[in-house]
Order: sequence, then C-alpha cells, then structure tokens
Amino acid sequence: MEVREPAVAYNQKFTIEEYLEMENAATEKHEYYRGEIFAMSGAKVPHVIISRNLMVNLGIKLKGNPCQPYGSDGRIYIEKNTLFTYPDLSIVCGDLQTLKDDHLNILNPSIIFEVLSPSTKDYDRGQKFMLYRDIATLREYVVVDSESVLVEAWHINENGNWELNEYKSIEDTLLLPTIQVSLLLQDIYESVTIAAS
Repeated sequence: MEVREPAVAYNQKFTIEEYLEMENAATEKHEYYRGEIFAMSGAKVPHVIISRNLMVNLGIKLKGNPCQPYGSDGRIYIEKNTLFTYPDLSIVCGDLQTLKDDHLNILNPSIIFEVLSPSTKDYDRGQKFMLYRDIATLREYVVVDSESVLVEAWHINENGNWELNEYKSIEDTLLLPTIQVSLLLQDIYESVTIAAS
C-alpha cells in the first residue's frame, strides 16, 4: 500500500510508452500525469490496516458478484487526462477492461477508495478527485481518514451531480449504492487506534 501524494521523480517529460516500460521493470510504484513521473512513498500502519479491512470485507460481501474489488496493485489509467495511478482499492462491475487488453491498466472502475494520510488528504480530496471524475464508468468515490473516524462518500445522484455523504461515528454504516453493499465503520476501522481529539 502506498501513500498517494507524489513527489516528482524525474525532471524530463516521458511518453506513456516510456512510463509503462519503466514501470513494468520497476520495484517501486510511480504515478504518471501529463509526461511527468511521480515516485510514491510507503504508508503508515493505520493506512495499511484500513486498506486491508476494506479489501477483506468487500471481498467477502462481493463473492460471486459481477462487481469485484482490486487492491492497491491495480493500476488505473484515465485516457482523458493521462493519469496512471494506484488507488488503495477499486471495484469494477462487469467485464474488466484494460488498456489494449494488457491486463495491467484498468479502464473501467465503478468505485474508487482512497485512504487519507496527512500528506495526501488535500490531493486525494481535491485534484485527484477531479481527475477521477474523468472516468466515464465511475459512480462512487470514497475517502477514508486514517487519523480520525471519518468517511466521505461521493456518488453520482439521479441528476448526474456528485453528492457527498459523511460518516463520522464508529457506529455509522457506509452505504455503497452502486453495488448495494453496506460496510460498518467499526469493520473499516477494526484494529486501528484513533487518537482522541
């Protein structure tokens, strides 16, 4: 699992083909956006635990379902804005579509989850969400804070607009209308120590 706010790794511009060649041979993950390659750093333990909890719970709930979860090794490509990125978790409904059928670069996520870290929260809530909105198949975007009990769940409403639901209590239940699944926040935050505010 990786922290998501990138730092520029190289000063020159690269083509998508050059990025993919480098990334396929790399031992660490990098994002790509408009010719620039960005290094990604490691995540703190709460971030890792929350990501694991999401994957395990969604994997169980979606067993046998046409919608399936993919972990942080699943790279998303957004053709409209050139972003290649590794969300903490994504869900694809129906047939998985990848770039040139490469089975590496996912094109059609329905839901994306990002776990917020102190260094990434502004990027994940702001610019990255704007970039994700260029995905035609995306219906929900969920961010989970790793330092406090807070889940922000965006979904496209009946008018075609993005609408926010916030969950701030460990007793709350996150609703995911696209896949008709609910998750208890206590399951999302299981084994995570949250400092008292």
